[in-house]
Amino acid sequence: MIVLYILLAILVLMLMITIHELGHYTAGKLLKFKIEEFSIGFGKAIFSKTMKSGEIFSIRIIPLGGYCAFKDEDEEGNEEGSFNSYACWKRIIVLLAGVTFNFLSAILFTIVLLCVVGSGIVKINDVVATNDNQFYLQKNDIILQVDGKTPTFLNGGIVGLMENKDVDEDIVLKINRDGEILDVTVRKYQEYKKDENGEYILDDNNEKIVAGKIIGITSEYVPLSFGQALLQCVPYSFNMGWETLKILGKLLTGGIGLESVGGPVTTVKTIAVSTQANFKNLVLLFPLLAVNLAVFNVLPIPSLDGARIIFVLIEWIFRKPVPRKIEGKIHTIGLIILFALVILIDILHLFLF
Repeated sequence: MIVLYILLAILVLMLMITIHELGHYTAGKLLKFKIEEFSIGFGKAIFSKTMKSGEIFSIRIIPLGGYCAFKDEDEEGNEEGSFNSYACWKRIIVLLAGVTFNFLSAILFTIVLLCVVGSGIVKINDVVATNDNQFYLQKNDIILQVDGKTPTFLNGGIVGLMENKDVDEDIVLKINRDGEILDVTVRKYQEYKKDENGEYILDDNNEKIVAGKIIGITSEYVPLSFGQALLQCVPYSFNMGWETLKILGKLLTGGIGLESVGGPVTTVKTIAVSTQANFKNLVLLFPLLAVNLAVFNVLPIPSLDGARIIFVLIEWIFRKPVPRKIEGKIHTIGLIILFALVILIDILHLFLF
């Protein structure tokens, strides 16, 4: 069964990459660029079809990438029909189109997420608290905020917002109770492990074993209406992008370690495991993956769209391009380093993290 989840994960990742390359392709077609090949995957072609226009559509054996190849994209000269013969602003539009399509798809996926699962706001199914919380919370209460912060999937929801709260520390919840907005104060309390007979499990010192710190509720996510989803999808997607940038910033400054990021193999594994645990997780991963791909590709890293845009801007500003051979070498070196880095991260995830 896990093989099916892995195949599903690969298909999801390939969908995201195909959307990205489709952005380049669509913009190129609209602006009359000469496109030589649109490929899903890398390596040897297992399917290839040449269209009347001369464009080649192919599916290749390594399903962890793809490309849209424009005529003489990295070559010297400005022969008619070559990528570099077009105006700088047109090339920038084509280069930006990939991340634009990823972000637009993230917005669409977010609408589905908000309608099917929700935004992270929960409704109380049952109150099982054994402290004063049982008097302040009721079944069907909708928790809107935790200490003034709205719970979302990006900040860990109510669990994430309460993570650093200690036992008997005040937590102010804003709740919707049958249309009435209320502020209630609750506190965490210690929960202890029990056996199948309901008796406390004791350690070697005859002390009760702590199971966790809880507020004593069971809950479920609250899906939004289509209208609410339309209003929230864009800011929600931008927030995902901002969170991605913050994670990258922490990675560069040492705020987090390499175990917090992953290459394509780790990504496939994460999708497979998350989907196996709960199929709704896949609905959450779609917009998250789309946003991550958009943000990553717009970074000024050699071989990525962001760096290519910078080279075009240099040409536009100084009216003279960086020699194509030098630019090509920079992108090639950048691609090698990038591949080496993601492979290293994947290896570390497999054997160390």
